[in-house]
Amino acid sequence: MSGDRAPRGALVLLAATQCLLILDTAIVNVALPSVGADLGAGSAGLSWVANAYLITFGGLLLLGGRAADLFGHRRLYLVGLGLLAAASAVGALAPRTEALVAARAVQGCGAALAAASAFALLLVLFPDGPARHRALGAFAAMGGLGGVLGTVLGGVLTDLLGWRSTFWLNVLAAVLLAALAPRVLPPAATPDPRVPPAVTPPAVTPAPDGPPCAPAAAGRLPGASAGRGFDLVGALTATAGLGLLAYALVGAGTSGWLSGRTLGAGGAGLALLAVFAVTETRTAVPLVPPEVLARPALRLANTLSALGQMAMFPMFFLVSLYLQSVLGYGPLGGGLGLLPLSVVVVLVAPLTGRLIFRIGLTRTMVLGFVLLCAGTAWLALALDSDGTFAGTVLAPSLLIGVALPLVMVTTNVAATAEAAPEETGLASGLVNTSQQFGSVLGLAVLVAIATGRAEGAGAAAQTPGFRVALLVGAAFAASAALLSGRLRLPVPAPAPPARDRVTDPR
Repeated sequence: MSGDRAPRGALVLLAATQCLLILDTAIVNVALPSVGADLGAGSAGLSWVANAYLITFGGLLLLGGRAADLFGHRRLYLVGLGLLAAASAVGALAPRTEALVAARAVQGCGAALAAASAFALLLVLFPDGPARHRALGAFAAMGGLGGVLGTVLGGVLTDLLGWRSTFWLNVLAAVLLAALAPRVLPPAATPDPRVPPAVTPPAVTPAPDGPPCAPAAAGRLPGASAGRGFDLVGALTATAGLGLLAYALVGAGTSGWLSGRTLGAGGAGLALLAVFAVTETRTAVPLVPPEVLARPALRLANTLSALGQMAMFPMFFLVSLYLQSVLGYGPLGGGLGLLPLSVVVVLVAPLTGRLIFRIGLTRTMVLGFVLLCAGTAWLALALDSDGTFAGTVLAPSLLIGVALPLVMVTTNVAATAEAAPEETGLASGLVNTSQQFGSVLGLAVLVAIATGRAEGAGAAAQTPGFRVALLVGAAFAASAALLSGRLRLPVPAPAPPARDRVTDPR
């Protein structure tokens, strides 16, 4: 396998994984009404079919990324796909809603491991620069394609074969990706974390599961933690804390922000994260080294990633709901209404790297957030109870489609630019966690606003709520545009000069 072909095949596989994980969320959401009719589930039970996945997915991303650094990116990637396939099969056979919710929770676990490992593998295989920008563009494009395919296939499969076929599709896709992984992904080169790394002089060494990379620090092997063992207390407190926060956020939409369940889960989650923060400063081998979080550019980039998702993710939900509840489209028609936007994402994403090269990362990021703000505000102001798709939604959604890949690629580049070879999984876990919690928080806030500002149950009465919610989303994008102008990535240290050759005195 040639050096050029290996990364290309790996990129196709990893981008397909991203497509599958986005597709999985969309396809199940479309199938939920049929699930309720078949299993006799009410709206509360159906909400937890979706929420169980989001909670475990968000809670395990950080742990999954760091575990991939320690135990091997390809190994954790395959474990994640295996869990996803097994849980999807259980979901397809679930006789009751409770069993389906449990299967969805395990699906989220597998998705978190696969997502964090796949993104870390991309960082290892494609070093910082134009190659990584192109790879991240492919990731963004496949994410947009996954959202469309999930909506379309969810409607088609549910109508023709029933809702259980959507879970069997996950099984087939995960098994296929797992079968191809050993052929296109490099073998693990991660040492056993229980064995202290040998002290060696700096040299060009293989990155974990990847090709040669920059020199590693003396006394540390790429992929190994800066010491021995595993931060079990940090892993448990971080995972439980993030999981409880996700539980509080997704439950706020049904039980209210001030309900005892929301406040109790949120308070417990914050308390556990406080314990985690204290633990990380005292343990010899922290799950998240404090010096990593001390990097200003990394903190700002992850904040911008979260803000971007707070504006983008709820927009898809609200537009689909507007098309169905106000304009009268069916579920499949509501999903297809987002098809033009997704096509623009697929077309623009591969070009984002060139734009970064021409005008710079920060300017491209600012441009993306400005376009996202303008498109979301335009969409909000255009909404009308007597509107049409072509006259109300189409044009602003195309502008948003241009903005999405610019925001996604640039925030991912900034959030991972400072990651050392042994930190790729950690960087992946951090940025994925930021994006996941941004999505969940944005959806909870904007749906609550849309519901609270609705003036009744009719189509005309719901439109003001959608309008206000989207304007708040535009405000999130505007604040991100202002903050992104402050992003300053550190300039890489120059390579040491080569030793002078001993010339022939003659």
